[in-house]
Amino acid sequence: MQISRRGFVMGLSALLAGCASSGPDHRANYAALPAEKFPLPAMPLEKLDPDLRRQQVAYVSDQAAGTVVVDTPARRLYYILGDGQAMRYGVGVGREGLALAGNAYVGRKAEWPTWTPTENMQRREARYRKLAGGMPGGPNNPLGARAMYLYRGGNDTHFRIHGTNQPQSIGLAMSSGCIRMLNHDVIDLYDRVLPGAKVIVIQA
Repeated sequence: MQISRRGFVMGLSALLAGCASSGPDHRANYAALPAEKFPLPAMPLEKLDPDLRRQQVAYVSDQAAGTVVVDTPARRLYYILGDGQAMRYGVGVGREGLALAGNAYVGRKAEWPTWTPTENMQRREARYRKLAGGMPGGPNNPLGARAMYLYRGGNDTHFRIHGTNQPQSIGLAMSSGCIRMLNHDVIDLYDRVLPGAKVIVIQA
């Protein structure tokens, strides 16, 4: 059976379209969010390593669906979906010596949270002492659009999974111990994670 040139081109186009639709739609994932309390512009994809973009991946784990696993050395966070799948996000992590390790849980969540530097941060750096009363949420707040507060035994560990106004820090180890995410990604994770969810932080 002969196939016309037009038929071949149309078939090839359909095949390519099918292939393209099977992967994550990064432009949709990082599109502008005008309905936010502080509207977010679209994230320029060319500024984000493709491997750090949010996407569903194969991930074998014995943890229950809904668990958050932070792989600090790899600069990746996984939200366990179950059935060998997880949502993977690129993250920024704490500098050496300023990192949480082991198990915790999400004690509370907040949208566009207030940020108060910890007492240790205020002792280390004078610039943080000016913010002892807290910095209101907003586009300049270092906690970004969302925060999930990590607890152990009913006590706040002072570590958070949060957004950032420094997207260039994703993939690096430069924070004061917390786990940073792109604002678009932390909003997505926030909508998935329930209070009380288990969080596992893996260190090298």
